[in-house]
Amino acid sequence: MRIDILTVVPELLDSPLSHSIVGRAIKKGLVEIEVHNLRKYGIGPRANVDDYCYGGDAGMVMMIEPVDRMIAELKTERDYDEVIYMSPDGETLTQGISNELSLKENIIILCGHYKGIDHRIREHLVTREISVGDYVVSGGEIPAALLADSIVRLIPGALTDETSALSDSFQDGLLSPPVYTRPAEYKGWKVPDVLLSGNPKLIQAWQDEQALERTRALRPGLLEKTGK
Repeated sequence: MRIDILTVVPELLDSPLSHSIVGRAIKKGLVEIEVHNLRKYGIGPRANVDDYCYGGDAGMVMMIEPVDRMIAELKTERDYDEVIYMSPDGETLTQGISNELSLKENIIILCGHYKGIDHRIREHLVTREISVGDYVVSGGEIPAALLADSIVRLIPGALTDETSALSDSFQDGLLSPPVYTRPAEYKGWKVPDVLLSGNPKLIQAWQDEQALERTRALRPGLLEKTGK
C-alpha cells in the first residue's frame, strides 16, 4: 500500500509517521508513506501556496494550482483509489472507513491549512472528504496522521498479533471490554475471577456482556446503529 500526503507543513508529520506501529510497518515494507511539500509548486519567487479570499472574508485560502499540479504529477506515476481531503465538514471517520481504506492500494491525503482550500479542488480533484470530529484544528496534518495510523495498523503484519485489531473498539459496533494484566491483585484491587478461570467460553461470554454494558453506558448511540 502507498499513502501520499500533501501538505504545506511537512515537518508536522515527521514524528507521527516515524515511530511505533506506523514506523515499523514502513520499515517492514508493508506500506510506503510519502509526505510532499506543496511549496514545490508554489507560485512566484516566494513559492506562495495561498492567497486572499474572494469576497473579502478574513483568512488566506490555499490555491488550486499547486494542489492540481502535484496531484497530476503523482498520477503520472500510479493510479489512485482515493484522493482524500481532511475536512471538518467531511464524513466522520469511523472504524468501518478505516477498514475499507486499508484494502486500497494507493491513496492521496490532502491537508488543508489557513482558511481552507479553493473549493474547486473539492469539486474537481477530491474524491472523498473525511473529518475526525466536529471541531476545527489549525491544519489537516494531525488528522491526516490519525487517518494514516488507523489504516496502517490494519494491514496484515503491521501488528505483532494480527488478531488484536479484530477485538478493537468499534470493529463489531461496540466498545471493547475492560482489559487487565499482572499482577492479579494490587492494593486490594482485583482482576475479575472469570479472566483467571482459564475457561474460554466463560471469558468470551463475560467480554461480550461487558462490551455491551460499556457501550450502553458510554456510547448508547452505537447501539442504535447496530440494532443491538
